[in-house]
Amino acid sequence: MKNTNKMTFMPITFHFKKRYIVYSLVFFYIVMCQSCMTMRFSDKETTKFFATSKTPFQDKTITFEGFKIHYVATGNAQNPTLFFVHGSPGSWNAFKEYLQDTLLLKKYRMIAIDRPGFGSSNFGDAQNLSVQSQRISEFIKKIDNKKPLILVGHSVGGPVVTKLVVDHPSWYSRLVILAGSLDPKAEKPEKWRTAIKVSPVRYLIPGALRPSNDELWWLKQDLVALEPELNKITCDVTIIHGTKDVLVPYSNVAFMKKMFVNAKSIDIITIEKANHFIPWSHYEIVRNALLKIQ
Repeated sequence: MKNTNKMTFMPITFHFKKRYIVYSLVFFYIVMCQSCMTMRFSDKETTKFFATSKTPFQDKTITFEGFKIHYVATGNAQNPTLFFVHGSPGSWNAFKEYLQDTLLLKKYRMIAIDRPGFGSSNFGDAQNLSVQSQRISEFIKKIDNKKPLILVGHSVGGPVVTKLVVDHPSWYSRLVILAGSLDPKAEKPEKWRTAIKVSPVRYLIPGALRPSNDELWWLKQDLVALEPELNKITCDVTIIHGTKDVLVPYSNVAFMKKMFVNAKSIDIITIEKANHFIPWSHYEIVRNALLKIQ
């Protein structure tokens, strides 16, 4: 008679091991989600980047009550300031090429921040437009050099810089909106974001995509609240937008032109057949527009 005891226990052992392999893989995926796709430079990467062009820079963090703002600055501290605000997700390095541009360096001090919830500014802790404006405004008071201050915001950075001007109209000489999302009616309903905001599903979303999902879920209502305040904008405005932007429709341009009724001036630069990523795909157009600011 054959001994079948080993044959009886092998499948049980196999299934036991298989189950724990799956558990381990899920665990490691969740751990990786916390550390991957942060979309930020390390100190070493920042130093290496600016070393190539031999551009002097500052890489600093200002800490306030309960929060902090990380930023990178280049250029003469006594010059007018270009203040760059990235989209979603992202960090200061979205504008790294601008920060080392030799033509811009002759004219401006340049500062690029990590918005609240991104980069090294309380990473993962996303905030709505009002809170972002409050925190960035506190930061701006700390770095103000009493020279003209020009805000440059891309994508979601567009409504952020707009909210900054609405909250403090007298602080800024010009508002530059690159493919900015301002029209609440142009925001498509994305009900699927609700499902991935709920624990534990949200922890399966990697890195900077998690705070990005949070703020994009709030964005439509933020824009609805912002719309009646747009008449507070009294500075000069530059709008740069591509006609083939599928993420932020070109119709936003007409909305801004209509709503910025008290702007000192409005310059609109339309880039035919350009998509959402104009700060990089059409660098020279954006850079030259910044150089022309008086």
